[in-house]
Amino acid sequence: MNEQILQEITDFCRQRGLAESTFGRRAVNDGKLASRLRNGGRITTETLERIRSFMTRSGEAMPAKRRVMFDAPSQVLPAVAPPAQPSATADGEADPQRNFRFFDNRQKYLLFVNTCSEKWEIANRVNLELANIHPKPPAVRVFDAGVGDGTVLTRVMRSMHERFTTMPFYIVAKEISLEDIRLTLQKMADRFVEHPSTVLVLTNLAYAEAPWLTAKSVSAATSLVWHEVPLEGSTSHNFEQQITDLEPFLAENWKAKVSPKSGNPVYERPVVLVIYRNDHKFLLDQVIPKPGSASAEYDLVMASQPYRARASVDFKAKRVLAPLARALGPGGRMIGIHSYGHDPGMEIVNRVWPEDNPFAHDRHELLKAVKQELGPAGRDLNFNAYSDQRSLFRYVMHTLPSEVSSSIGTSTLLAAWNAAIYVAQVEDDRLTDVTTDGRYIEATRDVLQKHGGLWFYDESFVISRRWE
Repeated sequence: MNEQILQEITDFCRQRGLAESTFGRRAVNDGKLASRLRNGGRITTETLERIRSFMTRSGEAMPAKRRVMFDAPSQVLPAVAPPAQPSATADGEADPQRNFRFFDNRQKYLLFVNTCSEKWEIANRVNLELANIHPKPPAVRVFDAGVGDGTVLTRVMRSMHERFTTMPFYIVAKEISLEDIRLTLQKMADRFVEHPSTVLVLTNLAYAEAPWLTAKSVSAATSLVWHEVPLEGSTSHNFEQQITDLEPFLAENWKAKVSPKSGNPVYERPVVLVIYRNDHKFLLDQVIPKPGSASAEYDLVMASQPYRARASVDFKAKRVLAPLARALGPGGRMIGIHSYGHDPGMEIVNRVWPEDNPFAHDRHELLKAVKQELGPAGRDLNFNAYSDQRSLFRYVMHTLPSEVSSSIGTSTLLAAWNAAIYVAQVEDDRLTDVTTDGRYIEATRDVLQKHGGLWFYDESFVISRRWE
C-alpha cells in the first residue's frame, strides 16, 4: 500500500513541480508525510482519502507543469564542481524534486564552515579520545565517516602525529561529494611531509561497505575502481602537484546520483583511492590495503554529523551507527557527534517556525536503538552517553565585538541566518515565503542582540569495544 501511494505522490509532485514536503503540508498539513511513508509509516483511510482528494482538486484547478529549479548555465565553466546528477525516473526523465538536499547546497555549507567554529571544536572533542585508544601493530587505524572538507581530519591527524609520532597511520575517509574530496586533498600534502608513514584511503562507498573497502552487491563489486597513488619525492610541493594531477581521475569516477528508493545521494561507481609515499612503501607493506582483503578493526571511528537530523532513529541506527560500531577493533572507540539544539541558533528558527524541532532524537535514544539493532553482536560493546557536562560542547559564529551592537551589518545578519537554517537543516522550499517579507532578518537581529552573538550546541557520545 505504501509503495502505491508513494508512487502516486511522487508522480504528482513531478508533474506539478511540487516538493514532497510542500505536497504533504498542503494535502494533510504534514510536511513529513512522504518521508514517513518511505520509512514504513502507516496512514488511516481518512488520510488516504484526503491525499487523493487533494490531488484530484489540484489536477482540476491547474495544468501540469514542471518547475525549473536551477537555471542552466550558458557555458561550461572550468574548475567548478558539478551538482550531483539526479536519478532517472521510469520514463527516462530526471526528477528535479529529488535533486536537492540541504547539505548538498555548497553556498550554505561553505558560508557556514568559514563563519563558525564547529570544525575546530569537533576536532578538539575527537582529540580527547586519542588518549583512550591503544593501537597495535602494524598501524594506528582511523575511519572518518564523512570527511567533508577535511578540516576535522587534518586537525586530528596533527594531534595523532603529536601523540603517535613514530607509528604508521592507516586512515580511511568516506565522502560522496566530489567537491569535498577536492577540498580534503588540498589539505593533505603537508600531512605526508610531517608524517611520512601515512596511508590515506578515500572512498565513496556506503557506511556498511566503506570500513571494509568492499562493495556488497556483485554489480558494484565488479565495477569498483581501485586506484593507488604512490607519491614521489619528499616535499609538500611535490605531493601537491601529484595530488592536483588526480583531478581528471576524480572528475571521471567520483560521480553521484540520487537513489530513487530513498532520495539519498549514492555513488554511480564505487571508488577506492589509496595514497601513500613511495619511499615508504616497503615499510607500509602490511598497512597498504589490497583489493578484496582489506579489514576494519579500527582504533578510532569519527562519526561527525553522519546523518540528517530529521531522519528516523531506525535509519540512523541501522544504516549508519550500527555498521560503524561493527567496524571497531578490540579497544576501539567510535565518537558520534550531531547537532543538539536548545541554543540561540534554534531560537532564530523557532521565531520563524515556532513548531519546528529538527533534533528529535538525542544520544540516549540513538544508543538504545543501536544496541537493539546490533543484538548479540553488541555484547562486547560499551554504549557511553555520558553526562551533559561531558557530552555537550558549544561552538560560535565568529564576530567582532563591534559587529553585534545596536546596529548589526547586513552581512553579519545574513551569515547568522545562514548558520541557523543550515544547522536546523531547513529545506529551500520552506524559505521562499519567509525571505520575501523580511521577518527572518528581524528575528536574527533580535536574537543576536539578546545574546550578544550566536552559538550552537553539539552532542557527543561514544561506543567502545572491550579488549579481547
